[in-house]
Amino acid sequence: MNAVIARLVLKRLGIMLISLVIVAFAVFFATELLPGDVAQILLGQSATPEAVAGLRHAMHLDEPAILRFFRWLGGLATGDLGRSYANNRDVAELVSGRLVNSLELAGVTTLFSVPIALALGITAAMFRGTIYDRIVSVFTVTVISVPEFMVATLAVLIFAVYLRWLPALSVAADVHGIGELLRIYAMPVITLSFVISAQMIRMTRAAVIDTLNTPYVEMALLKGASRRRMVLRHALPNALGPIANAVALSLSYLLGGVIIVETIFNYPGVAKLMVDAVSTRDLPLIQSCAMIFCVSYLLLILTADVVAIMSNPRLRNQ
Repeated sequence: MNAVIARLVLKRLGIMLISLVIVAFAVFFATELLPGDVAQILLGQSATPEAVAGLRHAMHLDEPAILRFFRWLGGLATGDLGRSYANNRDVAELVSGRLVNSLELAGVTTLFSVPIALALGITAAMFRGTIYDRIVSVFTVTVISVPEFMVATLAVLIFAVYLRWLPALSVAADVHGIGELLRIYAMPVITLSFVISAQMIRMTRAAVIDTLNTPYVEMALLKGASRRRMVLRHALPNALGPIANAVALSLSYLLGGVIIVETIFNYPGVAKLMVDAVSTRDLPLIQSCAMIFCVSYLLLILTADVVAIMSNPRLRNQ
């Protein structure tokens, strides 16, 4: 059985690597299509054509794009992310500190939102058709309908401008005490939790309801099992695979939502670094940040697949 699971995991790792190569190709040539000349932007409008040509040669921008792509791909494979055009520093050095901040924000958001979302989704399935289920359903539909930038803007207006309970900007440096840490993370975490929790609640509820409609769960009900026992002992273990996929897909949405949240709250993370790099057309930095988001997404999906395989014997025989 362990050999079967290992084979399936290796198969998915292979698919992940192929996906990364395809994504790297798309990211590289998408950034190449950005308007403007990098050398001209770095030197300014007053630069002479000779100076621009010399800088393009020094940065290998005069070489064919496909050659630069394979050189960049080889650097990624060895951990060399290149040097920033704007700062002339290693991209890995620029990204490392920001990546820690983004991981902290994602971790706090996950710890806050996942238990609440799973609890609401499971209990809504347990009491489906009741007023509680309808309230949860209306709440999730309402939250899904509101974009994350609107939630972030309303949070700033209410908690920072009118009530003055929380700071409008979230700077993670020089934090002293738990209270100050909660104040800094409160609004970004609340905004991201709204973004990811609603979809997680709906998908979890649907997965548990599908499992509750299976014959063995109905047999447990006929034998007199309580609703709580029927869900926790019979339905929930068999719904772990779909729930893991729901959590992974919802958390992957953090990758898009965090760009808006970090920009609005001026949070020093990878997404904010990527936005700043776009304004300066710092191609190596843009490409590296984009690949970090892609790798994170694929790792989440891979983790969900592994959990689904481990929890469902039928998937092990595929």
